[in-house]
Amino acid sequence: MSNPKGDFIWYELLTSDADAAQRFYGDVVGWTVVGSGQPGMDYRLLDAGDGHAGGMMQITEQMAGAKPLWLGYVAVPDVDAAVADWTGAGGSVQMPAMDIPGVGRMAMLADPESVPLYVMRGAMDQSSTAFRVADARHVRWNEIAARDDEAALRFYKARFGWEVAGSMPMGPMGDYRFLAASGVTVGALLRSQAGEAPRWIYYIGVSDIDEAARKIRAGGGQVLDGPHPIPGGEFSIQARDPQGATFGLVGPRVAGR
Repeated sequence: MSNPKGDFIWYELLTSDADAAQRFYGDVVGWTVVGSGQPGMDYRLLDAGDGHAGGMMQITEQMAGAKPLWLGYVAVPDVDAAVADWTGAGGSVQMPAMDIPGVGRMAMLADPESVPLYVMRGAMDQSSTAFRVADARHVRWNEIAARDDEAALRFYKARFGWEVAGSMPMGPMGDYRFLAASGVTVGALLRSQAGEAPRWIYYIGVSDIDEAARKIRAGGGQVLDGPHPIPGGEFSIQARDPQGATFGLVGPRVAGR
């Protein structure tokens, strides 16, 4: 892929029940889920209607200990060099670098606080549009909470070239620092709350935040927090799907509801 280093280029739901997750996210987000055609694995593509927003993979017996979660993929020009740099800075390898024909080379890593993330060099020439700042049915925001936010900021800036594009004070929780990749604000970094595990959470765009929250509950998921107003006039929520994967949503409130 031609995305520059540091761009989010893909998202993946690892789930214990792909059929149930397909129904849940189809209703909540509006995705059409289709088979990828990858031989030997149950890997499904999340069709947003204007391109693919990510993928979904069924947890198998071979993935011992794997739990449902969302994972992000970040572009790097050289996966093997990125792995060496990552581990040299205190991170670890969760899945060694591997090639998938026609897709690209990737590795699953974990940062010094054990938060997982993929690095990837895509095989295709065109740029990924899985991340879109303003579009429904795509991830619109990438947020990491770290116990040591200062160390995490240094770590990710050095690995991916991200810059701080402003901040918002949050009292005892420190600053909510906006992260920019190639001049585009793609997300934020904050200090995790006491008792909260460090994590990435990916916020998916919806056209009606209250209707989406209703569908989460109706579909057996949980709304953990929100809706809360965010800069720009929209609202965000954090939620958990029926299989246990945490995710976020962002979108407007529709007048009259």
